[in-house]
Amino acid sequence: MPKALFLDRDGVVNVEKNYLHKPEDFELVEGIAEVCRAYQEQGYLIIIVTNQSGIARGYYSEEDFRHLSDWMTEHFKTLGIDITRIYHCPHHEEISGACDCRKPEPGMFLKAMNDYGIDMPSSVMIGDNERDITAARRAGVGTNILLSADAAASEADRIVRSLKELF
Repeated sequence: MPKALFLDRDGVVNVEKNYLHKPEDFELVEGIAEVCRAYQEQGYLIIIVTNQSGIARGYYSEEDFRHLSDWMTEHFKTLGIDITRIYHCPHHEEISGACDCRKPEPGMFLKAMNDYGIDMPSSVMIGDNERDITAARRAGVGTNILLSADAAASEADRIVRSLKELF
C-alpha cells in the first residue's frame, strides 16, 4: 500500500494570498520543493488537500481553480516533483451548507485513501491550520505536522516554524 504526503495548499505549498486563483500570483513557500522531493524519494505520493471557499463565495470559478492547479502541477514537474492529485472542497458551510469534504471534516483524505489505497497510518500531513490537523487525524493519518510561526500548542505531532526544519 502506498503512503502519502498530504499537503494543505495555501500557506504550505504557496504563500498565503487571499483567494489565490491566478498563476501569476503563485509563490512557493520556502522549502516546499525540498520537502516534496525528500518524501517522493522515499516513495510517498504527493497529494494536496485544500479548502477553496472562494469558489462558493463567487470570487473565482472551478475553471479558474483547475487552471491554477494544472499550472501548479506542471511547475512542480519542472522541479522534479510529481503531484499525484489535488483534492479540493469548493464549499463554505454558510453559503453552500455542510459537507464532508471541508476541513476539519476528513472527506478529502478519505477519498484519496479510497482512490489510491493509501496506508494512512504511514502517511504524513503538513498543514498550517488546526483544522488541517483535525481532518488528517480523523482520517487516520499517522504523522501530522503544523507549520506555524506562532502556535504554542496543537493536536499535531510536531510544530515547525519553517519547512526547513524538516530537511
